[in-house]
Amino acid sequence: MLAQPLSETAPAGELGGPALRTFFRLADQWKLRIAEQRKLLGDPPESTFYKWKRQQAGTLGRDTIERISYLLGIWKSLQILFPDPEQADAWLHKPNQAPLFGGHSALERMLSGNVADLYVVRQYLDAQRG
Repeated sequence: MLAQPLSETAPAGELGGPALRTFFRLADQWKLRIAEQRKLLGDPPESTFYKWKRQQAGTLGRDTIERISYLLGIWKSLQILFPDPEQADAWLHKPNQAPLFGGHSALERMLSGNVADLYVVRQYLDAQRG
């Protein structure tokens, strides 16, 4: 019998609590404003966002889980690329002259609202790691 894909064996509901707790710790570390946090999570309704923030648990859709996964990948790559954690966190907010960013920060690119932009930033950092 074939093994079931992760998406079928670990429902998004089971991942909600750990994913949200990790996201909100990351948001604090990156000093993200509430509006930025909501945008990175895919613009959930305010009431949903504050419920997640308060309880740090809940059922998340696949899109939200995917977004958090990309954000964790971005964080991990930054930790590898920059030995100083403050420098790693600051990179996100600094203007970047790489063609991908056009003089804007990586965070600005990530805040476009498209999950694809999270993917692109993660791929960029993975490529920088080699």
